[in-house]
Amino acid sequence: MTEGKKMTSSRRHHLKSLMLHIAANWIEQEKKDIAAAKEAYLAENCPPPDLSGDMAALTDACKKLHAAIDKVDESRYDTEIKVQKADKEIEDLKLKVIDLAGVKKPALKKVRMSADAMLQALLGSKHKVTMDLRANLKQVKKEVKEEPADVGDWRKNIEDKADRKKMFESS
Repeated sequence: MTEGKKMTSSRRHHLKSLMLHIAANWIEQEKKDIAAAKEAYLAENCPPPDLSGDMAALTDACKKLHAAIDKVDESRYDTEIKVQKADKEIEDLKLKVIDLAGVKKPALKKVRMSADAMLQALLGSKHKVTMDLRANLKQVKKEVKEEPADVGDWRKNIEDKADRKKMFESS
């Protein structure tokens, strides 16, 4: 379809109903095919029981059927238990994987917010608390210390260094 042409709603509904009708026919045909396949399987693998004969033969056939049913039920029960154990083991392993991986914490975003805005967000708009941190600070005056520039005799300074040198050489 091009951009300029749009489908009318009646046309759209008509096409949708046609598609639903075709899908319903397919599902119905699929059900018929499954029923036919089931009948063919039963006819091939389960021959109809022979009901002719005396009462003893019929009770014997019933006992055989009950024994076969019991065996099938036992195997079904065993497989169900195996499946339940496997499912439980899978669930435990999933939990272990989650525990080993740990909970990933999202990266924190840098938020610029004043102290007043933070308090208002935490306490709500009812509480009017202003927090001027600079008002509570003490005023400190800086004192400039002037050290007297002591210009001494340079020869004295050299003699001190020579004495230190002698100390290191003697040891």
